[in-house]
Amino acid sequence: MGEKTRVLIVDDDVSFASSLSDILNEMGYDAITVNSAEETLQKVKEMSFDVILMDIKMPVMNGVETYKRIKKINPQTVVIMMTAYSVEDLIKDALKEGAYGVVYKPLDIEKVVKMIEAAKKDGALVMVVDDDPNTRKTLKDILEDKGWVVTLAENGEKAIKIARERPLDILFIDMKLPLLNGLETYLAIRKINPKATAVMMTAYRQEMKDLVEQALKKGAYCCLYKPFDPEETIDIIEEIKNKTKK
Repeated sequence: MGEKTRVLIVDDDVSFASSLSDILNEMGYDAITVNSAEETLQKVKEMSFDVILMDIKMPVMNGVETYKRIKKINPQTVVIMMTAYSVEDLIKDALKEGAYGVVYKPLDIEKVVKMIEAAKKDGALVMVVDDDPNTRKTLKDILEDKGWVVTLAENGEKAIKIARERPLDILFIDMKLPLLNGLETYLAIRKINPKATAVMMTAYRQEMKDLVEQALKKGAYCCLYKPFDPEETIDIIEEIKNKTKK
């Protein structure tokens, strides 16, 4: 039996935090609670957590500002935001800063547990970089359905920013991106994380031929040509993970 998943619950509603902690502890998690931003930052300095469940709307310092400070202590911390309110600006800010996701109160415990398991899954953290929102959504849905943790970027600059904040394992990068192209994006991320494996993608086989060849020479794993069967991505991830285990 492996170590229990350690979860920190942050909520100024003491009763809610305690109830959620009881439920998660009964389900086999190691859940503890704090009720303020100050307590949260102190606790994060003292120990590491697999996942933090963070209320967005708290007094003195809201959950998003608290998360920003947590990232300075431990940039790789996985945070799931919780809210009972319509705070779209804060939610948008939290996701922009790299929060794993948002759950709404009253909580669907099954959904919370599924999100915790996906967030701390001992597998690949995958990033899809593509300026086409449909491609991003399609790949995200397929990969998350298989249990992978997926983050998205619509351009190279955003992808590089995320790479500085998260230990990415596998990258799916479109070759034809605005401003920085796929090759430039890949090379920049490789400097940040040399262990990340990149799969290039393009719908322009001839136009992108030279850039694809350069990417492959620089260590990219392969190139997928659009339109492709999105299920191919599952096979490729499995290949990469099996290769890295050897």
